[in-house]
Amino acid sequence: MAAADPGVSGFLAALAHERKASAHTLDAYRRDLEALGHLAADRPLAALAPADIRRFVMQLNSRGQSARSIARKLSAWRSFYRWLGSGRPLLQNPCQGVRPPRSRRDLPKALTVGQIAALLDKSADDLLELRDKAMFELFYSSGLRLAELVSLDCGGGLDLLGGEVTVTGKRDKTRVVPLGTKAHAAIAAWQGQRAALALPGERALFVSRRGTRISPRAVELRLARWVERQGLGQHVHPHMLRHSFASHLLQSSGDLRAVQEMLGHASISTTQVYTHLDYQHLARVYDSAHPRAKKK
Repeated sequence: MAAADPGVSGFLAALAHERKASAHTLDAYRRDLEALGHLAADRPLAALAPADIRRFVMQLNSRGQSARSIARKLSAWRSFYRWLGSGRPLLQNPCQGVRPPRSRRDLPKALTVGQIAALLDKSADDLLELRDKAMFELFYSSGLRLAELVSLDCGGGLDLLGGEVTVTGKRDKTRVVPLGTKAHAAIAAWQGQRAALALPGERALFVSRRGTRISPRAVELRLARWVERQGLGQHVHPHMLRHSFASHLLQSSGDLRAVQEMLGHASISTTQVYTHLDYQHLARVYDSAHPRAKKK
């Protein structure tokens, strides 16, 4: 298996220490390299040739794996061999020139402004719903990733007075994003009651019913419950609120670079996918037109 290959352990260590890769990213690379090890059977990974990699890609495709999944694996393998070649003699990167199957690029799923209103205008009936409303408003108001939201602490990052939130995203990149009026009010309401749920000394802004930092899975389940009670009739995951933030804001402002900065995308090409989404026209700037930032 690839997990037993000494090169893999060295590569993962380099990702962790040199590139500051997150635990999620490391797990993804580890799984993709373990898949390569299974395909290679007993052969050392450093001994593989381009013909082997092409055969592995064909095998994955014949097993029904999506083109996107195969492309991700191939990218991980290519990075591994690039690192391997920088530290020892390697005549050729066996992934060089190998292409994944072609796939149709799916647009990110986003809710309409009306669906967002139906989802978030619900009032909180108890302490947990007060917390949930604050979380979901923050997702949509500021376009946070799930990991960024659950990692927020009471003592840092959130500036209600200044109307902004500071988060550390992928590769330890820090960014500051605006905090809409609706999110501001929901978070302030939650903070006023948080002590009734949080354990003494707990720093997390959002806590579970046990009083400790809420887990990403718990956020997903609470959102699914919230959506079901609102009768939206579709599955909504936390990232869809981030997608909705991006697509609605881009339609409002047309400022691709600003949206890129607020999302924390390393490449503008990642943000450009939202230019293909055809949602109703909103107003021109965030403070005046973002559906939940506008003051009434």
